Amino acid sequence: MTLSQQMITIGCIVLATMLTRFLPFLLYPEHKKVPDYIVYLGQVLPGAIFGMLVIYCLKDVRLLTGSHGIPEFISIGVVVILHLWKRQMLISIAGGVICFMVLVQMFF
Repeated sequence: MTLSQQMITIGCIVLATMLTRFLPFLLYPEHKKVPDYIVYLGQVLPGAIFGMLVIYCLKDVRLLTGSHGIPEFISIGVVVILHLWKRQMLISIAGGVICFMVLVQMFF
């Protein structure tokens, strides 16, 4: 890519990022009531997204070959235990990732 193409690409990325960050505040200012379907989506989408991520992460696990999914399921257990204990999403995710990487690099 030429320098001008790189600059245009970066500009488009910045514009798209700013638009997605600022658009909700422009459409629904503080004094305007947020529609019920937006509130509903805000309640159900986080869980749906995490469910899809779990399915995506486990789609290639083969129970009959290789490590039989043992590191994946141990890491899921660590995530669940950490989340029930601390109720902090980032700690749960980081703990699961660290557990998985240690298991895969050292034991499986």
